[in-house]
Amino acid sequence: MKITSVAVLGAGAVGSYVIWGLADREDIKLGVIAEGERKERLSRQGCAINGKVYHPEVWTPEEAENVDFLIVSLKYGALPGALESIRKIVGKDTSVMSLMNGVDSEEIIAEQIGKSHILPAVIKVASHREADGYHFDPETTLGIIFGEYEAPYESERVKAVKELFAGTGIHYRSTEYAIEEVWCKFRLNVCNNLPQAILGAGVGCYRDSEHMKAIQNGLKKELEAIAEAKGIDISKADRMSGRGSAVPPKARYSTLQDLDAGRHTEIDMFSGALMRMGKELGIPTPYNEYTYHMIKALEEKNDGRFAYTGEEEPTWSK
Repeated sequence: MKITSVAVLGAGAVGSYVIWGLADREDIKLGVIAEGERKERLSRQGCAINGKVYHPEVWTPEEAENVDFLIVSLKYGALPGALESIRKIVGKDTSVMSLMNGVDSEEIIAEQIGKSHILPAVIKVASHREADGYHFDPETTLGIIFGEYEAPYESERVKAVKELFAGTGIHYRSTEYAIEEVWCKFRLNVCNNLPQAILGAGVGCYRDSEHMKAIQNGLKKELEAIAEAKGIDISKADRMSGRGSAVPPKARYSTLQDLDAGRHTEIDMFSGALMRMGKELGIPTPYNEYTYHMIKALEEKNDGRFAYTGEEEPTWSK
């Protein structure tokens, strides 16, 4: 098995890492999925990454039909609207890797195309957008971790993906514990992204405040209880993980970056998903419920819902 065509659905912070890594491979066809005005814009302007502009091909879903390898790197809220495109792209022999945050994008996609097409994976990249495009540090980026749901773990397509990434600058490793790795990243996002987003402070707050650490630990205990109830042993991924990437205390992770920019966040994918799973399993999730509603209220604030002028009808306190 050899991968000769790759489509990227979602050319943002995560997709940029893949485009950057594969752009110089002359033995594959690399394309970004887009339609309408966005297709015209990407065809004209390309993808600005780390100070350089890359020009992958730009394909409609129909033009990408039966591509060898589809990488889905969308924001969670965009996934429902992209499912039809995914169905059009995926052919009999297409493998699909979801590099989205959260723990259920693979399940959502599999409902449309079948689980056999899915190669579970997670990406760890600190990518952010600046005026001149997306930026990340290739050297410190941990990269893409992937593997089969079940044995044989060193399958032909795992070998093909390793061959695809080899020598590209993309950091990667295969694993027998792909699902555990996905949940390990999910825990990182829930426990590190969300409390600082409410406080509006850099990640140094977890080191410097016992109160922020307590909130972080409360979220962690709820998540780990749900994972255990689902038969997922996150410690298997912990044993494979290194120390991680060093970040400055002022660093602001993606949820806070979204709020800073006035965008809606992916809180439905984080605490929203844990609340739903907690109800299904009978596990209380008070820390996640509070966090969910606080971040939703901050989104409403960004939307201008609380921009009172003094001319509104009075509200009554009791």
